[in-house]
Amino acid sequence: MTEMNEAAPRRAVPLWAQIFVFAALIGLLALVGVTLNKRQQGTVQPGDQIPDFSMPLFSGYEYEGKSEVRFADLRGKVTVINFWASWCKPCEQEAAELQEAWEYYEPTGAVVFLGADYVDTEPEARVYLKKFGITFANGPDMGTRVSQLFRIKGVPETYFIDKRGVLRYVQVGPFLSVTDIQKQIDSLLAE
Repeated sequence: MTEMNEAAPRRAVPLWAQIFVFAALIGLLALVGVTLNKRQQGTVQPGDQIPDFSMPLFSGYEYEGKSEVRFADLRGKVTVINFWASWCKPCEQEAAELQEAWEYYEPTGAVVFLGADYVDTEPEARVYLKKFGITFANGPDMGTRVSQLFRIKGVPETYFIDKRGVLRYVQVGPFLSVTDIQKQIDSLLAE
């Protein structure tokens, strides 16, 4: 009897396939590295220039009749961006104060309030807006694009941006009074 010591011949993987797999792995590692680096940066900090972004707005909550707001269009005004959600109980604690502050500054035209509804559905968001009588511009943060830009940690978070588009103050958690909101805005208007 003869033994079969001969191994089946191995087929070599073509060089182009090896290069492709290697390049794909390098690309994947780079993507993971960039994502991790971005997450470690934390939230946007006072002194940071806010890049331009756009956000759709709910019907009935438009900005100057427009169904989408571009941050670049808000330059020259103090901008207050509030991230909120209908399921967020702490958001409810500050909703009336934000609306009261908006009503105080709205006639001046020097201040813009923008609500960014975070990880929510439109029907629930509309119930929330109606419940608290919110009238300033509001819209869904589609795909969490805007909240990722600001690298928020949760809701509520409120960002005060000066007339030049520079972040000046961040409030993590709810405001407890209208006076606290006005203090931040008044200091930016005085500049």
